[in-house]
Amino acid sequence: MRKVSILFVCMGNICRSPTAQAVFESLVKQRGYADRIDIDSAGTHAYHIGEQPDSRSQAAAMVRGIDMSSQRARRVETSDFERFDYILAMDKSNLSDLKRMASPSQRKRLFLFMDFAKEQGIKEVPDPYYGGSHGFERVLDLVESASEGLFAHIKEKYL
Repeated sequence: MRKVSILFVCMGNICRSPTAQAVFESLVKQRGYADRIDIDSAGTHAYHIGEQPDSRSQAAAMVRGIDMSSQRARRVETSDFERFDYILAMDKSNLSDLKRMASPSQRKRLFLFMDFAKEQGIKEVPDPYYGGSHGFERVLDLVESASEGLFAHIKEKYL
């Protein structure tokens, strides 16, 4: 049986996309599907390559029992557009960057992550980098909602 592969993408790969990766990995593991879904994250820009997720992201996630400390930032690579079944952007700007990087045939793999959320009317995960700690909590809330929807979609379609 083929694994389903998911790539979460934000700008620098230190706040939103590693949070999404960690939350979705936790959910998939809890549901017993860790061996059937590959999960990673990357950034559209190379600002933080090799760095751990932002300490505020890690702290907020840890309060919810999610450890992100083993992650390291990387930039989206050309091969990612063939490797991953779903490439999920955190916002429209990063989705636009991904569309410019992908070939026309690869664009069918690109989505806004919040398209899978139960919450209506919210299309983007806001960047918490320049805000206070409440922004990181909001990111977690949105990511948890979208993760539930994404998992339901993948389970129905593939598992």
